[in-house]
Amino acid sequence: MLFSTLPFFVFLFAVLALHYISPRPFRKYILLAASYYFYMSWNPKFIALLLTLTAIDYTAAFWIARTHGARRKLFLIVGLAGNLGFLGFFKYYNFLGDNLALLMHRAPHAFAMAIILPLGISFHTFQSMSYIVDVYREEQEPIRNPIDYALFIAFFPQLVAGPIVRAREFFADFYAWVTPNSEEILRGALLIMLGLAKKMAFADQFAQIADAYFTNVSAHPGALSAWRGVIAFALQIFFDFSGYTDMAIGMALLLGFHFPQNFRRPYLAFSITDFWHRWHMSLSRWLRDYLYISLGGNRHGTLKTYRNLMLTMLLGGLWHGASWNFVIWGAYHGALLSVERMAGRKLFEQRPNLLLYPFRAMLTFILVSVGWVFFRAATFADSRYIIGQMFSGAAGHSDILVPGWLIYMVAFAFMIALLEERWEFTDRLARGPAWAYAAAVIVLLLTVELIGVTDKQIPFVYFQF
Repeated sequence: MLFSTLPFFVFLFAVLALHYISPRPFRKYILLAASYYFYMSWNPKFIALLLTLTAIDYTAAFWIARTHGARRKLFLIVGLAGNLGFLGFFKYYNFLGDNLALLMHRAPHAFAMAIILPLGISFHTFQSMSYIVDVYREEQEPIRNPIDYALFIAFFPQLVAGPIVRAREFFADFYAWVTPNSEEILRGALLIMLGLAKKMAFADQFAQIADAYFTNVSAHPGALSAWRGVIAFALQIFFDFSGYTDMAIGMALLLGFHFPQNFRRPYLAFSITDFWHRWHMSLSRWLRDYLYISLGGNRHGTLKTYRNLMLTMLLGGLWHGASWNFVIWGAYHGALLSVERMAGRKLFEQRPNLLLYPFRAMLTFILVSVGWVFFRAATFADSRYIIGQMFSGAAGHSDILVPGWLIYMVAFAFMIALLEERWEFTDRLARGPAWAYAAAVIVLLLTVELIGVTDKQIPFVYFQF
């Protein structure tokens, strides 16, 4: 069930109704059953995988908390190996097999298997790994009730594409649950509508433009086509992923849970460092806390700091997908972060003055967009071709068309983002005058109705991860 479809909203309404009419002790069972139903609606057989990983991590954390010395590390390794083993097989087996076949001069795909990637495996494995590491570090008490832990892993609003929620964040709400107040209900409903508008009226419109270009890049030569296709994808992935996140946070709020912010207007960033403080923030802090710091962070000298940055971003790129394009994308961002750190952290972490900010923001957007080429292109050959066209191809005539009304809509959204950057008024709508909230709701619903893509179902970009 896609978040943007009628069957999902019927499902959500039923879950909310059952949740609030049921006695409190039964609510976790209702949410867990609903979450498993949601997961099984995609592919029922993978519920066995989700249950297996849940059992491994629950047991590993339990024994980590009960033991001391080397045995604690052994149980940690067992838990991490279980998660990484499943993730490695389903996501990276064919990638490694194809590269091994190349090295052995065997036929392409000689070792390939028909593997279907389980939905959301990258997200829920990262979430469960953070839990057992936190228990090992004695930053999190082990969860005694297996039903409680199973709900933490399977909770449907963020199961498929995040945000990546820490155990202490989830259980702070779970064990001290209070009924959402009117402001939280209004804010949750507004976030769901905002996310729906981002997905259907913006992301899906740009998806059609980006797909037209990236499906056959050689059929659309010239710098104009290349830049249109790349920027279309840059806008698609932002509106798509931030739209999903808005809906996930909004649904969680309606159920009494407070998820962390995952996007903070990333295309207004003034540096790559600032971009990663704003884009997929739950992944950024996961990589920082469980990978970068574990590698040594910036504690062991300048060269090792750059090494740790590069390794973190390389693995972050590989987390997104099993291809060399994702490795290059991660290395590209790692190199940019390293260059910025070399030039001076204050220069790239402190907001520039009003005169310099537009140029810095534009440069950052261009650098990020160049990176998206490797993220979206089907092959490295396509990536190389697109980069060549962007920077050395003749402008030519482009058949990649962007409707004028869509450009105006993006300009309007950009102005809203600038205002939001200054005043953050969206969150205030829930506690502001009723007419302002009603006006915002009407605008969002009209946007979906008038320009939303309703004749086809376009999956969320991050469903493939």
